[in-house]
Amino acid sequence: MVLYSCHNGKNIPDVSAIKVNIQLERFEKDFFAIDTNDLSGGLIKIKQKYPGFYYDFMKEILGVDGVDSSLSTITATHSFLQSYFPIYDSLILKYDNLDWLKKELENNLKFVKYYFPEYKTGNVITFIGPFDSPGTALTQNGFAIGLQQYAGKDFSVYQAQQMLEMFPTYISRRFDAKYISVNCIKLVIDELFPDNSRGKALIEQMIEKGKQWYLLDKFLPNTADSLKTGYTGLQLEWCRNNEGLIWSTFLKNEDLNSIDPVSIQNYIGEAPFTQGFSQEASPGNLGQWIGWRIVQKFADKNPDMKPREVMQTEARKILEMAKYKPR
Repeated sequence: MVLYSCHNGKNIPDVSAIKVNIQLERFEKDFFAIDTNDLSGGLIKIKQKYPGFYYDFMKEILGVDGVDSSLSTITATHSFLQSYFPIYDSLILKYDNLDWLKKELENNLKFVKYYFPEYKTGNVITFIGPFDSPGTALTQNGFAIGLQQYAGKDFSVYQAQQMLEMFPTYISRRFDAKYISVNCIKLVIDELFPDNSRGKALIEQMIEKGKQWYLLDKFLPNTADSLKTGYTGLQLEWCRNNEGLIWSTFLKNEDLNSIDPVSIQNYIGEAPFTQGFSQEASPGNLGQWIGWRIVQKFADKNPDMKPREVMQTEARKILEMAKYKPR
């Protein structure tokens, strides 16, 4: 039998009987332990220990073929180790022990398995790559987590001008440990239900992206909305207090059937705020938040629908049946 507990008005399933056990491997510890006087031999050992991830790292992260004896691989490895050893030293102090992350992800994946029993959970491997490499990615074996994007929002390197051009403060403030598992579960959602809304009308994209946050609610029922959305607490409060105004402004000033890329980018995508709204209080990606609220309204009106069915419902039908009219 499935038991439910009440938490902040939500019905949260009891997943304690679901077994999830993931292995966590520390690629970066072994990689930065390579003897630079014998790089070829060190790479052979790394390849033997991490046969699945080694070529992913060398080809996709360092941009070389990964052949342990090739000049390009040796040169790139030596240069990377020299440049990033101080970064490794800083990050290993923060992330020497990641038992908490293993436990957190196992708990989160229990909810994934509850709703989607067929989903096959993989393992977790951590690495440190160049700062422009991904913070989270899905590989054939599971999650790959680039710790270089989780050093903490006050990390001095993030404040350098070159880094600010790559990752403005409104993005790098989320480069923190508490976002790791959330970002991993977002990858699971994208794997289960790839976002194919590109090129569709604004309102359809809003709702399709809103579905992603709806399912994130199901998988992370005890996680703060600020972590799931990436908004600050003040931005979330502004959204909640002005929901009716936001929607009426959309209806008044925008063609919701527009496929204009500029208009869509204004409402969906990374930005410090949304044009047409308060620069001090509104978040970027406001369109996804409204889409999320529409999907929530639809799900509330159809309590017998399973999350899988909600995710498979066409955006236009969700809009029609939700009868979304916030005050």
